[in-house]
Amino acid sequence: MCGIVGYIGRQEAAPVVLEGLTRLEHRGYDSAGVAVLGNRGVRVVKQAGRVRDLAGVLPKRFAGATGIGHTRWATHGPATDANAHPHTDEAGRVAVVHNGIIDNSAALRAELADAGVTLASDTDTEVLAHLVARSDADTLEGKVRDALGAVVGTYGLAVLHADFPDRIVVARNGSPLVVGVGDKEMYVASDLAAIVRHTTTVAVLDDGEMATVTAAGFSTMRHRDLVATGKTAAQLDVDAASYEAGEHESFMRKEILEQPTTAQAVLRGRLDERFGTAHLGGLDMDARDLRAVRRVKILGCGSAYYVGQMGAALIEELARIPADAEAASEFRYRNPVIEPDTLYVAVSQSGETIDTLLAVQEVRRKGGRCVGLVNVVGSAIARECDGGIYLHAGPEVAVASTKALTNMFLAFALLALQLGRVRDLSIADGKRLVAGLERLPGQIEEVLAGEADLVEVAKDLAEARSLFFIGRVRGFPVAREGAQKFKEISYRHAEAYQTSELKHGPLALIDPEVPTVALVPHDELAERNVGALHEIEARKGPLVVITHEDVDLGEVSARRIVVPRNEPELDPILLNVPLQLLAYHAAQHLGHDIDKPRNLAKSVTVE
Repeated sequence: MCGIVGYIGRQEAAPVVLEGLTRLEHRGYDSAGVAVLGNRGVRVVKQAGRVRDLAGVLPKRFAGATGIGHTRWATHGPATDANAHPHTDEAGRVAVVHNGIIDNSAALRAELADAGVTLASDTDTEVLAHLVARSDADTLEGKVRDALGAVVGTYGLAVLHADFPDRIVVARNGSPLVVGVGDKEMYVASDLAAIVRHTTTVAVLDDGEMATVTAAGFSTMRHRDLVATGKTAAQLDVDAASYEAGEHESFMRKEILEQPTTAQAVLRGRLDERFGTAHLGGLDMDARDLRAVRRVKILGCGSAYYVGQMGAALIEELARIPADAEAASEFRYRNPVIEPDTLYVAVSQSGETIDTLLAVQEVRRKGGRCVGLVNVVGSAIARECDGGIYLHAGPEVAVASTKALTNMFLAFALLALQLGRVRDLSIADGKRLVAGLERLPGQIEEVLAGEADLVEVAKDLAEARSLFFIGRVRGFPVAREGAQKFKEISYRHAEAYQTSELKHGPLALIDPEVPTVALVPHDELAERNVGALHEIEARKGPLVVITHEDVDLGEVSARRIVVPRNEPELDPILLNVPLQLLAYHAAQHLGHDIDKPRNLAKSVTVE
């Protein structure tokens, strides 16, 4: 969730670090700080608030060619100047920035206090600075090793020490870190976005790995015993411009409008029209392996969980295999039964979501087979899984997921199609679905072309303090995702229900002040859905209905949003796109910072 940036080389470090921190603002944070190491030793400036607030208080002379910076999202202690990173030891010779959580920090803080150390913050991170400073090791790598040997928890961290001015030492356990290679200068970051303008040649650290970074290069080792791991950097095929909003007023709007193109990207080369199937070589499973699957369990968090529910419905419908989705954050805590003939699917845009990563590790520990649907090549979940499907959505910067979620749905459609065709899904149905998938990018473009018609609807919804989103069967997870998107960027209370469940309790809340957004596709449940609309209207509840042209709403008084029809199994993603636009324009009407919603982060790397 937090962000780390480091630089060592020939330039002044502070401007480079500040620029990198600005590029990590989308991850979510409430304070920021920077430390530089120069002729005057380690100097630290930090402040609660935005990176621009930090930039405003930096001294004009803040010299040093080595520096680290951080954007903090509060866990231990509130968002204050004292709790902001970097943290130092009492002498101010060590500076540490840290993502993650030190689980045994309370015990370590007590031990340090008993030893006479005066702690300056409420944080778990501060103990790391004191532990590094108190180590008797002769090298900075040894001091960091000793400190990490005393802690239990997750971390991505970077350390400066006045006695070792030629280096930054970084380490990873459960929180992402990359090392970027420049020309006689090096970079450190928790996310490639921070350094992509400077370099796309990077090495991704693995859990349990440490790196020494100097202006001349880097070396990697295991942090438990400092044995070299010999990792090298690789050139990533990344366009730096894809991390820029360009002409768009926000990244979320840019990413919504990119969906026709990114949908084509995830489908490209994976559809087989002749045999009515999909080819997913990244799964590393042949037809016999696929036929051996008896159940599919999908693991994800937030929007990834909801699109997992859409995927489970697709798999059951097309492949006739029992499938369900579960919140990854709860999965490992219930001591799940891991079955050898179950295919586990981990879903994460960033590939670094800690709850999902830990769920994958639980599956692997118990001998299960897990594949990943991730967007970031080389991410932790991608490396941990047995195979997977890359989403090819390009960098997604806005906290609220749009294009990555659409590509997740399409990836599930491809997986369901391939699983179905090795079983009982006919070639005719396979070809029908291939044709439907090929039409989807153009139909998404049709939906986006009608954006202007949604603006006034969104403004009216924004004025409500509470809303319902409803759908049935295929439509229910779409309703859940629609409510999620609306609440996370508009800050309005939005709740999703199965349409059939309204009369079992929620109907009591319907009144003229509580709008309902209803999903009514042209399917076998259309009449029953329209009947529920009558029940809402009878209680004077305002209605917005997302539907197809040929659905007869009868005498229902509603604001109608029409989307093009595809195959019934694929319609959910077309129903979802207007929900993205409604949330976006509602948040814009309310004047919110759409790309950086309060209290949220793009990549959730702490439990």
